[in-house]
Amino acid sequence: TIKNLLRNIFLGDKPTIQYPEEKREYSERFRGVHILNKRPDGSPKCVACFMCATVCPAECIYIEAGESPDNTIEKYPVRFEIDMLRCVFCGFCVDACPEEAIIMSKETECSFYSVSETVYKKEFLLNRPSLEKGELGYRPNINPNLRGKGGKFLPISYYNNSKKSKS
Repeated sequence: TIKNLLRNIFLGDKPTIQYPEEKREYSERFRGVHILNKRPDGSPKCVACFMCATVCPAECIYIEAGESPDNTIEKYPVRFEIDMLRCVFCGFCVDACPEEAIIMSKETECSFYSVSETVYKKEFLLNRPSLEKGELGYRPNINPNLRGKGGKFLPISYYNNSKKSKS
């Protein structure tokens, strides 16, 4: 009643934060803006397999493949675009990618001044701020039994090394 109302108003937790100065903590499963991963030489990890574009329910990913100058890689994306106005942040593209070329960050700010800025091109996606070491961003459908301590996702190199040691 009134006693509870006054207690909640004056003594309760304040749900409001001072946004630009304070940022909210997001869970491990949060799906933010996309990042296109690079190889050590700076080229995109993407091999233009079109799996992310095929699985995308919003059809917001456009890839144009070209022949790679590197003999170890068959194709690479000449053009890789994500239309952020159509994207529903489902994470299917991240799950479908066999090379872990595309990941989702925990970045929430996605504002535009013009409609032309809503299409993220390959150069922009490659130069996104990288995630902290060992943190891959959102990885849907990873087996929960393969998580590290505290339920955090482990980098894919952990799984690859454990497979090699079993062979």
